Amino acid sequence: MYISKIIIEGFRNFPNNTVEFNDGVNVIIGHNNAGKTSLLKAIGLLIDHNMPKRLEIDDFSKNITLGELQAEPPQVSITMVIDQTTGEDLTGDDLVTVADWLTKLDEPYKAVLTYKFFLPYEKHEDYKNTLATCANKNDAWIAIRHDFLRFYTSKIYGGDPNNKLVADSNALQKFDFQFLNAIRDVERDMFTGKNTMLRDVLDFFMDYEIKSADESIKSKTAKHAEIKGLKSEFTTKAGRLIEDLQNRMRAGKRHILSYATQTGATFNNALPDFDGAISDVELYSALKLIIGYSGLDITIPATHNGLGYNNLIFMSLLLAKMQVNADGNYLGSNAKNFPVLAIEEPEAHLHPSMQYKFLKFLKENMSERKVRQVFVTTHSTQITSAVSLDEIICLHNENGIISAGYPGKVFPDTPDGKEAKAYVQRFLDATRSDMLFAQKVMLVEGLAEELLVPTLAKYCGKHLEDHHIAVVPVGGRFFDYFLMLFDTDNPYAIPKKVVCIKDRDPERKLNDDSYFVRCYPFEFEQDAANYTYQDHLTTKISKYIAHRNIRFFGQNHAKGKTFEYELSLSNANSKILLTKSITNRKELVDLIDFYQKGNPLSDFLNRLGRSDSNTLLKASISANVDPSWTDEDKKKALIATRYLNSVGKGENALELANHLEANLKLPTVVTASPQGGPAMPTREAFNVPFYIQESINWICQ
Repeated sequence: MYISKIIIEGFRNFPNNTVEFNDGVNVIIGHNNAGKTSLLKAIGLLIDHNMPKRLEIDDFSKNITLGELQAEPPQVSITMVIDQTTGEDLTGDDLVTVADWLTKLDEPYKAVLTYKFFLPYEKHEDYKNTLATCANKNDAWIAIRHDFLRFYTSKIYGGDPNNKLVADSNALQKFDFQFLNAIRDVERDMFTGKNTMLRDVLDFFMDYEIKSADESIKSKTAKHAEIKGLKSEFTTKAGRLIEDLQNRMRAGKRHILSYATQTGATFNNALPDFDGAISDVELYSALKLIIGYSGLDITIPATHNGLGYNNLIFMSLLLAKMQVNADGNYLGSNAKNFPVLAIEEPEAHLHPSMQYKFLKFLKENMSERKVRQVFVTTHSTQITSAVSLDEIICLHNENGIISAGYPGKVFPDTPDGKEAKAYVQRFLDATRSDMLFAQKVMLVEGLAEELLVPTLAKYCGKHLEDHHIAVVPVGGRFFDYFLMLFDTDNPYAIPKKVVCIKDRDPERKLNDDSYFVRCYPFEFEQDAANYTYQDHLTTKISKYIAHRNIRFFGQNHAKGKTFEYELSLSNANSKILLTKSITNRKELVDLIDFYQKGNPLSDFLNRLGRSDSNTLLKASISANVDPSWTDEDKKKALIATRYLNSVGKGENALELANHLEANLKLPTVVTASPQGGPAMPTREAFNVPFYIQESINWICQ
């Protein structure tokens, strides 16, 4: 069996939500305050025996109106659905555990547990009378806390909650829910035998070679007798130690007891003395966890290690304890049969490489069925890279409304869907899976946009980090693959706001050819008799123009081509884009000078170098007789074309981003040098392409 679903109503930031789980590892991710910790708490309220079942006023969902509060007292309802595992042995303990909670008897069976925190019915009339006088929600919650919260009670029902059959406590005890929160004191919880967990683990694994021996070689009776003999032998040896202590204390004891005589403690022939015995279990309290270093012949206390290392040790001991709890031979009918491990932010103290190794270890542990189900909340891209898309659950909080997305379920079960899923799975490595954690996402084509768009946003008066926006390059061909993750027309999608910045990239092909080739904007739609034309942007913008959470933006005009082309087109009269690494720099400087001075188009054409590409460029732009293309447009197009052909995208984009960032820090007006020297340089004018401005404004709304 496994926990397949949890339905949460009225609890914290879950007013009414359903979250589905996998039979195995569940990695729960999301931005801060998305509800990850509350989700684990909700699971614990049902199956964690150590967790208090009473809630506080702040555990109620506040997503409720005053009218609703006045009509009925708020309550918390958490329903856990337990499904049959594929290939499960129906003669095992699982079905016995949930037998009284079944809501579906035929295979695969389904069982239900429901936690309720509610105001008893006999208090409802008093409640309504009191709340009727509340003028606002704040007053209402204060009244509930002061006058009614103490009357609230909790119940866990098995089966259909309408039947209100309280779940059998013995059956609930079969769950072993171990929760490691993000802030934990591992030294307190682990490092001496005085701690219950370590003592239980040591007791279980004492004489383990005997306990774990095959019963065909050594029967249970023989094992019991052998262990009993070892305990008796230890008691005899321990008795000698106690006797040695008594002998060493003889003279000192007489001196100590003389004080008892003087104070009258020996009244009525009572005589204080010291005696005792020690068992192997009691001796555990003297043991301390140490770390030995091979080759150095030294040991140090575990308390002297780093937090990350000690957390790994703690988790290993916890898994050992879960093995103890599940052993029927050791605990008999008290043994657990459904161990569940929940870990909050394991990356808090673990190096990235250790995070990956730890997740790998957990999955191997699960394959051996030592832990039946694992829930991990995380902000770590290292951890998400260690698991499959099917194991990831994305929680998203948009204006207080929580929703869950399932990346592994959004892809259709078709050849194209499987190809898309495989591509996205490979792509979401440790450097790219931040799209799953961000509040909003900007999908761009390549490295140039990834490096420059955050800087361009600053020129628009926006800081993307303030809006928790991730800029992710996905390549020009693969937008559709990634949009499957976020397209809310699919109920499993992650409902983030997504903007796609895509190049127009006009293309044409001769009517008798099979393939399109790229062309310049001034060649587009110029020879309809011989060519067929298309671009990569128009249909995308039209498709998503009214979508709930996705938009496309690009150079959506007849003179647009690519990102770099548009940067130049928008800054044709400025040399701000001419970085040191750019080729053809002298030619571009001259062309921009011509533009600033208003030189005729012929000067631009004559200045172009004598390469084959420039010869074709001259011919193409000269052949354009479309009246919508003025000489002014052609001059700007020439500069933009030469700029596009002169930039090495990665190196130039990084250099340009640094230059534009430095430019932003300069004053906009002339200021004198503090030493009375020449004036300080001022900020150069820079125009952000209009479609970039639109995309940034939309995503930041």
